[in-house]
Amino acid sequence: MKIEKLTENKIRVIVSSEDLKNSNLDYQTIMEKPIESQKLFLEMLLKAEKEVGFYTEGYKLLVEAFSSSDGLFVFTITKYTEKINTNPNKLKVIPKKKTKNLNPKSTTSIYKFSSFEEFCEFCTAIHNNTRIQSKQLAKTISLYLFNDTYYLILSNINTHYVYINGFYSTISEFASLASHSDTFKMKLVEHGKVIMKRNAIETGVKYFLS
Repeated sequence: MKIEKLTENKIRVIVSSEDLKNSNLDYQTIMEKPIESQKLFLEMLLKAEKEVGFYTEGYKLLVEAFSSSDGLFVFTITKYTEKINTNPNKLKVIPKKKTKNLNPKSTTSIYKFSSFEEFCEFCTAIHNNTRIQSKQLAKTISLYLFNDTYYLILSNINTHYVYINGFYSTISEFASLASHSDTFKMKLVEHGKVIMKRNAIETGVKYFLS
């Protein structure tokens, strides 16, 4: 089990199939019977508290989970910033299955963020993951605003980049895949407002690191 702190209020927990087997669990059980998964979630939180200082007592939690192509199970745990009056020994989680509909061979990918703050949090997560270098991932990474939505456009993606799956895993925690279409890309360029034209992730890290 590996813990990664994405922001002050969000962590990612990577669990192997062997870890689940040791807990007599599988992905289906976690998604459909969250009560039976309480022990595993508590183990995650105790480990996160000890290793990265992620304290959850008195907070409502959102737990999102998906399985990766290499057999790992990825859980994103987010705590709400507003505390609630609840029993600190009772874990309340909302399992949510995340689906990823990406084409790993595409050289264009467009992701949409619900807010600029979400984009900044994503930049923080990328900055904290020292293995991922955005310059090696894509030739151009741009941020556009269109219909009150922020879109990150990755153009001329290096599909052989060794950490490309790690990048997709990270961005899926903060944004949703909008399109692989060059037509939609041109629509954003023509009708959207450019926020950061070339090195959007590096610019976000430099000026808006949360």
